[in-house]
Amino acid sequence: MSFPGGVGVSGLRVYDWPAADGVCGGSPHMHLLCSEAYVVVEGNGAVQTLTWDGYAETPLWPGAVVWFTPGTIHRLLNDDGRLRIVVIMQNSGLPEAGDAVFTFPPAVLADPDRYARAAAIDGEEGARRRRDLAMEGFLELRRAGRDALAAFHRQAVEIVSGKLDAFEKRWREGALRTAEDTGAQLRALRRGDPAHLRRARVVSAPPEPRLGMCGRLETYPHGE
Repeated sequence: MSFPGGVGVSGLRVYDWPAADGVCGGSPHMHLLCSEAYVVVEGNGAVQTLTWDGYAETPLWPGAVVWFTPGTIHRLLNDDGRLRIVVIMQNSGLPEAGDAVFTFPPAVLADPDRYARAAAIDGEEGARRRRDLAMEGFLELRRAGRDALAAFHRQAVEIVSGKLDAFEKRWREGALRTAEDTGAQLRALRRGDPAHLRRARVVSAPPEPRLGMCGRLETYPHGE
């Protein structure tokens, strides 16, 4: 189903597995084309971020809303084991299509086959391995300076380079089409034409559980 504005919505229970630094949480990664927002429903934690401006940690508590733009490396922390959030994602469908790049060590990022194997998961054990490998690269990026971050950006672009046509197709059929539909509706209303109001509908979909980058997801189908 199409969410308003061509966005994706999912429920997320953040992993409560301890990582190498002793903190529980998800896999650090970066989106190249999508802004992302968190609406905290339950529990307490934080989101660690790394951008060109440096490292930061933003606390999360019930009712808090946090969002960030493409290029923000982010890692969710689950302080009390109960962190549950609603995730709102720009350009519905692009993250699932490969818009996200994990912060694996540079040698893994440089090898497409190694990256693909590391990014794939087979159950909870595989999700833990993926998270731990992403943590290796993330901790190194935090210690290093902008040169390392610039290198990661270049490698991320290379990783998605073969998917850009598919990304554009999803964008045109999703977010762009939604915006263009609004433009057409505005033009119709200016003419006094209410025809699109007769096409109103209500859509409902059950959640589909799966293991995600940051935790246990409840996702909803995209498309018409």
